Amino acid sequence: MSELSLERRPDGVAVLRLERPKLNPLSRSLLGEIGEAAAELTERPPGAVVVWGGERCFSAGADVSEFAGPERARQVAGAFHAALGALSAIPRMTVAAITGYALGGGLELALACDLRFAAEGARLGQPEILLGIIPGGGGTQRLTRLVGASRAKDLVLTGRQVRAEEAIGMGLVDRVLPAEEVFEGACGYAAELAAGAVVAQGLAKRAIDTGLSGGLEEGLALERELFGEVFATKDASTGIRSFLEEGPGKARFQGR
Repeated sequence: MSELSLERRPDGVAVLRLERPKLNPLSRSLLGEIGEAAAELTERPPGAVVVWGGERCFSAGADVSEFAGPERARQVAGAFHAALGALSAIPRMTVAAITGYALGGGLELALACDLRFAAEGARLGQPEILLGIIPGGGGTQRLTRLVGASRAKDLVLTGRQVRAEEAIGMGLVDRVLPAEEVFEGACGYAAELAAGAVVAQGLAKRAIDTGLSGGLEEGLALERELFGEVFATKDASTGIRSFLEEGPGKARFQGR
C-alpha cells in the first residue's frame, strides 16, 4: 500500500503528500517512494513542488524500528541520502509545508526542499543525540549550510526542539503562518513560481546549489555557462522582447 501520494494540480504545482500513520515516520519503503516520485518530477517537471505531511504532522522522523547495528544504520543513511538527494535535484523550486513536528529525518526531508513554510507553534529539531546517535539523513550537512556551524551544533548536540517563531529568526524556516494557512500558503507561492520562467528558475537553482559545494571561481564558471544556456529558451526571448516593448513585469512565460 502506498504511503505517498503525488498530485499534479491544474496550476502547475505538484503536491507530494506523506500518508504514513501516525506521524509520517520515514521508513526505507517510504523513502523509496519519495525517490521514485522525485525521479518522475525530474523527468517531467511541474511548475513547482510542495511537500506536505498533512494537517497534523509533517514528519516526526525516521522509523526507529529499522535501526539495528552499524551496517543497518549505513543502509538507512544511504536510503535517506538517495531519496533526499533526488528530491533536492528536482529542477524546480520545492517548498516544505510544515505543521506539527519536523524532527530528525522529518527535518532532514524539509531541509532537502528549497524553502520551508511552517505553522505557528510547529516544532523542528534534530533530536538524534537523545538516542545516543547523530543525524544520518543529511542533517549535519544541510542544516549547517542553512543556519551556520554554531547554530547547527547547538541543535544537533543538544537535541533541542525550536518552535517556528525561533526557527525563522535563525533562517531555518522562511515563512511562519497560522496552521490552517500553511498548505495553501505554500501552494499559492508555488503557483506564482509555476506561472513564471520555470526553466530559468531551474537553472538558477542549479547554479546556487552547485556553487555552494565548490569555490567561488568554480561557481562563477558554472554561472557563465548557465547564463549562456538560458538564452536558448523561448522564455528568454519572450521576456527580453516584453521588457523592451512594455517594460518590466509584463511578460507571459510558457515554461520553455
